[in-house]
Amino acid sequence: MSSLDRRRVADFGAFVKAAGGLVVQPRMGFGSPERMRAGLAATKSADARTVGTITLDSYTRVGDHEAVVDALRQGVGLNGYPIVHYDRAVTERVLDGIGGPDFPVQVRHGSAQPRDIFAALVASGMSATEGGPVSYCLPYGRTRLADSVAEWAACVESFARLREVGVEPHLETFGGCMMGQLCPPSELVAISVLEALFFHAHGVRSVSVSYAQQTNHDQDVEAVLALRRLCAELLPHPDWHVVVYAYMGLYPVTPEGAYRLLGKAAELAVATGSERLIVKTVAESRRIPTVEENVSALEHAARVAERSRPLSGPADSATYQEARTLIEAVLNLHPDIGTALRTAFARGYLDVPYCLHPDNAGRTRGYIDDRGWLRWADTGRLPLGRAVSSPRTVTAGGLLADLSHVRRAYDAPHAQVEPVAGV
Repeated sequence: MSSLDRRRVADFGAFVKAAGGLVVQPRMGFGSPERMRAGLAATKSADARTVGTITLDSYTRVGDHEAVVDALRQGVGLNGYPIVHYDRAVTERVLDGIGGPDFPVQVRHGSAQPRDIFAALVASGMSATEGGPVSYCLPYGRTRLADSVAEWAACVESFARLREVGVEPHLETFGGCMMGQLCPPSELVAISVLEALFFHAHGVRSVSVSYAQQTNHDQDVEAVLALRRLCAELLPHPDWHVVVYAYMGLYPVTPEGAYRLLGKAAELAVATGSERLIVKTVAESRRIPTVEENVSALEHAARVAERSRPLSGPADSATYQEARTLIEAVLNLHPDIGTALRTAFARGYLDVPYCLHPDNAGRTRGYIDDRGWLRWADTGRLPLGRAVSSPRTVTAGGLLADLSHVRRAYDAPHAQVEPVAGV
């Protein structure tokens, strides 16, 4: 821990669960400490229940610290905050008077080998971050899965030792967001739960599980309810919550379409009892959003959440059954969950569609059916049986059409989606 008073370090998980309604959060990161501080201050002041975000730059994510130094020396803007490069006193000044028990701040990064990132965030007085040995490895580079699993195990075990000084560390799994799109929800749910179990196995007990909004609202509701049920059944500690991500694929280009889609994500979160929502902005299809655009997205999502209502869903569903089957198949491979995850990908028991990482078998395919539901076109060697798939050939044209399905639907002048009031 740093020299900061430990009483000022937030308990991220406890804050979210006690918030009394949906907590909304941006994906905000700036290379300049001054801009980063301004972004956090604006998030805290937004008319919404919020937590803060410090998103790191892509060079820091892959450990290219020389590139960070060169970019800063040349005045080249970074696409995030280089926490490892800055002295801890710089980050402490960014947080001073803003971050704390009434406004927790989470570090978001995207690294398969995050040892330096964990060290820097802890040294700066923060206790919440996210990722996972699978979800921050397969989509983002070519780091061997075995190396990512070993690195994440060491990082999580070190992070868990914050409890020795009276701080409850929090980890969010990114597993429900694999590739952002065209992965049928059952595998997203399964990987999210498995990464949460990995965190528990290595000592962190305050966790959140993620799910990224997909192509059909009804299917998303089914998926998040399945995720909640599996967490209740399998996680060994009750300190967990669910975080929904606004759609991570090709985003609408019109303000009306972007706000409609964000509104549906807020409705999904409230409908399923999810506690937190990661928003996206009207600028997502074009550039990195400004602070003002992030605040507008936060406040819009909060307004939609206030008028949305929880839903009761089925105790059982096809998504739940598929996800449960995948989880049990992986856990039965080895008592050590890291070894089980590596073995599962080697055997194709887990296999993410359209993921080109060398440790991913690449035999599965997903597609969008006539109702807008994500289905399996090919399950490869997933232990699901052929009954869950609708064998079909995914063509290049069909794949491109599926990738732009959500954008087209929400940008259409008379989009066949429920309107979001106030846009």
